Amino acid sequence: MMKRTQYSPEEEQALMAHVLDSEIADDPYKWVMAIFPWGDKDTPLAKFKGPRKWQVKVLKRIARHVFEGTTFNLAELLQLARVSGRGIGKSALVAWLVLWFLTTRLGATCVIAANTEDQLRKITFAEIGKWTTLALHSHWFEVVGITVTPAKWLKEVVERDLKKGTEHWGAFGKLWSEDNPDAFAGAHSQEGMMVIFDEASGIPDPIWVIAKGFFTEPTPNRFWFAFSQGRRNSGTFHGVFFGPGRKFWDSEAIDARTVEGTDPKVYEEIIEEHGEDSDEATVEVYGGFPKNDGSSFISLAQVDGAVTRDVREDKSAPVIIGCDPSGGTEGSDKFVIVVRQGRRIIDIQRHDLEDSEIGTMEGVGHIILAIRKHKPALTVIDQGGLGGPIKDRLIEQKFKVRGVDFGWKSSKPKRYKNKRAEMWGSMKKWLETGRLPDDKLLRGDLVGPRKKPTSEGIIQLESKRDMKLRKIASPDTADALAVTFAFPLGRVVGRIEQAIKQVEVGDIFAGSHSASSGPQDWMGA
Repeated sequence: MMKRTQYSPEEEQALMAHVLDSEIADDPYKWVMAIFPWGDKDTPLAKFKGPRKWQVKVLKRIARHVFEGTTFNLAELLQLARVSGRGIGKSALVAWLVLWFLTTRLGATCVIAANTEDQLRKITFAEIGKWTTLALHSHWFEVVGITVTPAKWLKEVVERDLKKGTEHWGAFGKLWSEDNPDAFAGAHSQEGMMVIFDEASGIPDPIWVIAKGFFTEPTPNRFWFAFSQGRRNSGTFHGVFFGPGRKFWDSEAIDARTVEGTDPKVYEEIIEEHGEDSDEATVEVYGGFPKNDGSSFISLAQVDGAVTRDVREDKSAPVIIGCDPSGGTEGSDKFVIVVRQGRRIIDIQRHDLEDSEIGTMEGVGHIILAIRKHKPALTVIDQGGLGGPIKDRLIEQKFKVRGVDFGWKSSKPKRYKNKRAEMWGSMKKWLETGRLPDDKLLRGDLVGPRKKPTSEGIIQLESKRDMKLRKIASPDTADALAVTFAFPLGRVVGRIEQAIKQVEVGDIFAGSHSASSGPQDWMGA
């Protein structure tokens, strides 16, 4: 496919029919393949057959969103974020998205922000300009500074023949000021709205809040994309992966070494120079966030180690069920059940419950089903809030459960401020040899809470209220795992595994605090 620069009226009509053909206009992957000269001799793309696999995956994800919207008459906002190592082609993808959107959604508006003005001018819009010159319809748009606008003749055609407004048609780089975030606000468009945050990790929280205002009108064709390396272990971009925002974003991490067309030697040098577990390797290569945030009680390095660790299944270990019964009043909070056997997690369940009598009964039902399925030696429930009534109902129905209150005094008061800190401390110790499933929500929960300084020098975790002020989600899944460490449970060997199911929980705990406090503790069971 050779790009043309001069077209007759008939050829221009044919070109318009081609780039606006609904078969490719609603599928950005097909559109990108049709518009750029992939594999054409004597072009910069002569050696390329198409986008990289991760880019294709994003483009097809957008196509699926568009298809669902047109098929079911939905006007939903797609929020998509990718954190990655360096050099994987983020800026190229941004350029394709901008050109696809402005071409196929005539009259639409695209707002682009970056972590610095230099990034916006010298990288983001420079890349857009480069890909515009390669496009089959390059004469449709003009890239000047930090704007992309349609050519004058094209605006006249769209206004005259399609009766569409073109005042806000284009892509506009928006500079921001943390001191005056309201200045970031801007125009809305009924034809479509796209916001792109390039190197999003460096964009401060107030700008994210203002950007949300671009999407208040329930119009079709609304997209919000955020691409970045994970340079900060806090802030809204971090929260998109580990905070409450993760519920609303399609988020994924990309290891640069898995991306075709990159130079592996560059990444090998970074790892060799700084070390496999260094922040530099994590951010620049693996597509993660800094691990060594000293303020986090549990580090990302500990969590990653537990995810990749190979631990054999131990059927002789007792099964313990933990439940964090958050209700609907907490917004994104979940009713979570975690089932642990020894050093492995064998089941995670998450449910949405109303904070009401109906929610209480539903919660009771979920726990009963888990007990019947896994036949635990012990079930422990956080009895704060919704958990108290749930525990009481289960006891009324003769189920052997125990409640724990996070505010209880620790059994090790010289080391832990309260029972919550003690349980998290036991869980942290378990992570040294335990295995975690590759569960995004659990990973985020575990690294969320920070250690709170105390005058006594004992361990205390920050409150959930403080976490929410930092835009970090309530660690529901981690709390459900933590309560499995609330009470010592003696090891039961495989030969009497069946006996566990018949022993009364009260018998198990008779004198257990003293008898199981030594090396035989199944705290890591």
